[in-house]
Amino acid sequence: MLANPVLGESGFHHAAVKTRDWDGTLKFFIEGLGCTEKVAWDVAPKRAAMFDVGDGNYIEVFEDLDWNPAPLGPIFHIALRTTRLDAAIDHLRGMGVKITYEPKDLTIKSTNGRGPIPVRIAFCEGPNGESIELMQNNFI
Repeated sequence: MLANPVLGESGFHHAAVKTRDWDGTLKFFIEGLGCTEKVAWDVAPKRAAMFDVGDGNYIEVFEDLDWNPAPLGPIFHIALRTTRLDAAIDHLRGMGVKITYEPKDLTIKSTNGRGPIPVRIAFCEGPNGESIELMQNNFI
């Protein structure tokens, strides 16, 4: 993997989608596309999971029974892998980019036997209003 001058060792990590049809969505990604469930967790009272599409790239699914799809589709956010999250956020802040979620260490409490998964994440807003997540971790 070639290093990115801002993010360090980086690349596409995941795209996140929302769904009202949890079972149908899981069937589509697992059976339809051959993805494997990497980690699942509860976002009380809803569920979430990350599906490996191959080569460490993921689709993340969030159950949201009240969600109404936008006219342009269900993309929730785009996530990029980074080994330099804090430096990247400082760089973006210096460019005047709006930071919508400050860097924070979290632990995903998996519900599929993977155990606790530590991650460090932050979000910013792209120039067209798109939500971009920077994610630093060693597991997913």
